[in-house]
Amino acid sequence: MDQKNIRNFCIIAHIDHGKSTLADRFLDLTGSVEKRKMQEQMLDTMSIERERGITIKMQPVRMQWNFGGETYLLNLIDTPGHVDFGYEVSRSLAAVEGAILLVDATKGVQAQTLANLEQALLQNLVIIPAVNKIDLPHARPKEAAEEISKILGISSDEILYISGKTGKGVPELLERVVKMVPAPKGDSKAPLKALIFDSSYDAYKGVVANIRIIDGSVKAHEVVRFVMAGAASEVIEAGVFRPQFEAKGILETGEIGYIATGLKEINKVRVGDTVTHDDERTLDALAGYKEPQRVVFASFFPQSADGFDVLRDAFSKLRLNDASFYFEPEQSDALGRGFRCGFLGVLHLDIIRERLTREYGIVPLITAPSVSYRITTRNGEEYTVYSPSQIRDVGAVLTLAEPYAKVEILTSAIYLGQVMKLLNESRGISKETQYVTDEKVLLRYEVPLAEVVVDFYDRLKSATSGYASLSYEMIGFVPNDLVRMDILVAGDIVEPFAQIVPRADVVRKGKALVSKLKEVLPQQLFAVSIQAAVGGKIIAREDISALRKDVTGYLYGGDYSRKKKLLEKQKKGKQKMKALGKVDIPPDVYFKVLQR
Repeated sequence: MDQKNIRNFCIIAHIDHGKSTLADRFLDLTGSVEKRKMQEQMLDTMSIERERGITIKMQPVRMQWNFGGETYLLNLIDTPGHVDFGYEVSRSLAAVEGAILLVDATKGVQAQTLANLEQALLQNLVIIPAVNKIDLPHARPKEAAEEISKILGISSDEILYISGKTGKGVPELLERVVKMVPAPKGDSKAPLKALIFDSSYDAYKGVVANIRIIDGSVKAHEVVRFVMAGAASEVIEAGVFRPQFEAKGILETGEIGYIATGLKEINKVRVGDTVTHDDERTLDALAGYKEPQRVVFASFFPQSADGFDVLRDAFSKLRLNDASFYFEPEQSDALGRGFRCGFLGVLHLDIIRERLTREYGIVPLITAPSVSYRITTRNGEEYTVYSPSQIRDVGAVLTLAEPYAKVEILTSAIYLGQVMKLLNESRGISKETQYVTDEKVLLRYEVPLAEVVVDFYDRLKSATSGYASLSYEMIGFVPNDLVRMDILVAGDIVEPFAQIVPRADVVRKGKALVSKLKEVLPQQLFAVSIQAAVGGKIIAREDISALRKDVTGYLYGGDYSRKKKLLEKQKKGKQKMKALGKVDIPPDVYFKVLQR
């Protein structure tokens, strides 16, 4: 295929604005998938994506389209829309020259639309705006187009009106892609230089790297080198996405495809690395990608000690498929050996947990999602902790700084009061209020990240009846009046329940946590006290009564002193158990308690 007839582009939008449905119509229009094999959300390859109706992984596909008497090669990358998967979007933008900006006609521009658009403009991509879902009875295409035109500074006449469901306007959109998106630049005669924008693991082919060819070409059975990792491997197979793997003799300049490396050592292939021929030793690596900022941390533990290696192997394969996921070994007194993991958000954590269960049959134990904190001690030492149990000496702490996020909320003006109240309750600091249109307002706040990542989105949707969208980005650490709150069960501190909370909220949060623990902790043979403490001070307490066996059940008749003697004996036994006994907390209790 002539390089000038190649078009590389992606679709960016807020979640549930119709990206995957539009991709289906592209596949229909270009005949890329046989009718009998076609299904809804064709590019959403994971079952969890279909069930939840969201795109989690970017997915490339190659299409051919005849237009104006010429055949064009179209490489499309379908991207996620949720804020937690923004790193997937950033990687796909680096592999293309253009982007379709898709906006739902019933909802208009949303917060994540703006965030994704900002990334695309930084990459100097050609933006093709389109208003989708114009077939719906309550669609407002003209209003949505006005919002786009105001943001992009263009005339609303330049915006296309389409329906990804019915196919109306889709041929015109594809025509505009061919006309507006530039052909890829690159020197076909130069040494091979390719960017790895994604990867996966195949039991037969080893590590499979998804690549964009910048210069040169690559064939099967050539030996390639990964510049930053320093590893070399023979290319077992080179091919393209249709959307399944399809072997091809050669990948040339400007094309998007994959190479199967045969490597079993997963850490030798990294997203963002540069691929070249093994005999090229002077080639400079491409810029790659900015390291993602993990904002939520949780610890994963196997159900039994012998499951540690299985969990590590599963994490390694997930890490290959999801470059924003991070893990490192951890030892806990309560739960044994496990891994501390970093995520881009709570939804990202939930998806990893679900994939572990579905793809690898592992049901892990998970501690509370939390953020990182920066500790400054009285002797000037600084260090970062990812859980309260990592604070070395509470008495030596001079300042405790928590991460803050720049939050952008786009909502209807009628909900402005409720949203501002929610932000103030979340310790937010107002920075800007901007009216995008007469009906829509954009709020910019700085909010502690701990308030944002757990259940803020659910509370925002409740406050606005669903008419609000959220985007956030971490901006740095700010010292605050924070304290470590410990939970004691039967007098013993249980590390996984420890939390870092604002001093003003510590009593409320302590009471809520011990009450929840009382509900889910099984009864013991002796009375158990559950306490929340700050330093040496108890701030909340609940008690679980002892399980009582009927020791007098076999008696019949006779003097009451016989029963009394047995009850006294039982009472002494329970007191002895309370003094010597230790409460074994079942693994599922940890996750139940720490869910909001």
